[in-house]
Amino acid sequence: MGDPSELVLLGEIVAVHGVRGLVKVRAYTEDAESLTGYGPLFDQHGRPVNLSLRGRTKGGLLAAIDGVGDRTQAEAQRGRKLFVRRDALPPADVEDEEYYHADLIDLAVELDDGSHFGRITAVHTFGAGDMLEILPDGGGQTVLVPFNRDLVPVVDIAAGRVVIAPIPGLLE
Repeated sequence: MGDPSELVLLGEIVAVHGVRGLVKVRAYTEDAESLTGYGPLFDQHGRPVNLSLRGRTKGGLLAAIDGVGDRTQAEAQRGRKLFVRRDALPPADVEDEEYYHADLIDLAVELDDGSHFGRITAVHTFGAGDMLEILPDGGGQTVLVPFNRDLVPVVDIAAGRVVIAPIPGLLE
């Protein structure tokens, strides 16, 4: 499979559906149905995951997994993360402000005055747009910042940084 840094998270098995071993999958792809279109999927332990999509459900996709035939086996799949090799994905078009979440994690976060604020620890999609989870320098509680051009005017993957605008009350 290769180095884990060569993998990109595309989805996660979040629940079971019915008694015949189907699972619900939350896709992190722009088009949910494309989840299986990039090549072989692997879990967080490097094991292949042979997934076949069966339809949509509220909040995700219904899928069958080879070798999983009942609810008990499906329950054991919950929390399994689904990765694809980075080289199977098309390049992100940063000119068009497209980024892979994996490329944003661990970027340095600076304020618009140039001072260092922290690091991105995660990117969340709650349905109303992506949120950057930022761990401030020195630790403490993480901060969620909406990932949009107004609040994150600079994303410079090559330089390993983003710049966030002042957000009154949030960053004190």
